[in-house]
Amino acid sequence: MEIYDLAIIGGGPAGYNAAERAAQAGLNVIIFETNRMGGVCLNEGCIPTKTLLHTSKMLSYIRDIHKYGIQTSDPTYDYSVIYNRKNKVIDMLVSGVENRLKKHKVKVVQGHAQMEPKNNDQFVIKVAGDSFHSKNIMIATGASPIIPSIPGLAQAPMLTSKELLDLQHVPSSLVVIGGGYIGLEFAGFYAALGTQVTVVEMQDEVSPGMDREVSKWLRQALVKQGIKFQLKSKVTRVEGNQVMIETEKGEQVLEGEKILVSVGRKPNLEGYGLENLGVELEKGGIKVDVQGRTNIPGVFAAGDVNGKSLLAHTAYREGEVVVNTITGKNDQVRYHTIPGVIYTNPEVASVGYSEEMAVEKGVEYVVKKLPMSYSGRFLAENEGKQGYCKILAGKKYGEILGVHLLGGVCSEMIYGAALMMENEFRISDAQELVFPHPTVSEVIRETLFAFED
Repeated sequence: MEIYDLAIIGGGPAGYNAAERAAQAGLNVIIFETNRMGGVCLNEGCIPTKTLLHTSKMLSYIRDIHKYGIQTSDPTYDYSVIYNRKNKVIDMLVSGVENRLKKHKVKVVQGHAQMEPKNNDQFVIKVAGDSFHSKNIMIATGASPIIPSIPGLAQAPMLTSKELLDLQHVPSSLVVIGGGYIGLEFAGFYAALGTQVTVVEMQDEVSPGMDREVSKWLRQALVKQGIKFQLKSKVTRVEGNQVMIETEKGEQVLEGEKILVSVGRKPNLEGYGLENLGVELEKGGIKVDVQGRTNIPGVFAAGDVNGKSLLAHTAYREGEVVVNTITGKNDQVRYHTIPGVIYTNPEVASVGYSEEMAVEKGVEYVVKKLPMSYSGRFLAENEGKQGYCKILAGKKYGEILGVHLLGGVCSEMIYGAALMMENEFRISDAQELVFPHPTVSEVIRETLFAFED
């Protein structure tokens, strides 16, 4: 009987990346996946949505191209090409993941894994009657969309992000229930393609949890693209294509050919035999420490299933920390320096404290913000566009507490701010960094020196 060093339940970002890292470290690894390798992120989340969003951004750029002295007719699109390209990108990346696991001799088992009670100091996983044994288990079963209990919703033309990605036509109108990053990204994509989009959010601003001022900047930019917002509004019931909402002004009726539900995601905990291991739960997810360890020795959890930070890049890091912990390397996840991005047009990227978080934690801070136009590169390449850089620093020592960017491809810059925070840079330390010129990233440097004013 073969005994594996590490069994991984789930082939998403946490799972497949950890499997590769563990194999590189010399461990004998087995991974279980019910569906396609790559998980939600690769098949029905991060990658397909960004593929679609890139197309819509290109469409928007072409529509504005006259501002740069280039004359062209109004662009049109072929949605079948857009849809098929999205699937092609997914297939290529899934194949790449499978080849990497094969290269590192990771055993892949296709099927639903069920964890059994521990037997002779070994963990037992069953799939379709076959039993597999391992010294350690990493649970990486991901998360699924939350479907709120709204009267009539189940009978309506309701879609989650998964079904919306499989939609092979562009709806004439779309009501988005939930103003978080998933809802906003889809809103931006379909609005660029001509869909009438309305976003309903219970809170008084979109993207709750993000710096409030940055959220406002983003919403204002999306309004200019024709997206309508109903803030401080609660969906009370749905009747066919009609969505009834309760607002401060009373009940209103919205109508959408399709209705997207994007009010959040919840960890996948049911049906895997967690009860057989006695794993402790916390706030709807598996309770773990900064090494990914559960209350059961030898059992780890990484990715969305632990409910800490439902982001693919967090999952990558958590899986790596689990592998390092198993192999005896001192490592931990530093959650306060994990960046977040909303891939709308314009993009938003943030890391660290928002102003609201600093106030809540009682941290005294100083804040500086500058428009992206302080960067010559941004001004040259973004005619008529706006953006901002906002930095929070500790009032006493000047340590960088948070960095928030809106505009351009700020998703490609935020890692630099995260690196500053990882290394506990003060404003004065970061001022010594040399930024290439001309680049949009120089707006960070300019904002750092604004602390001297």
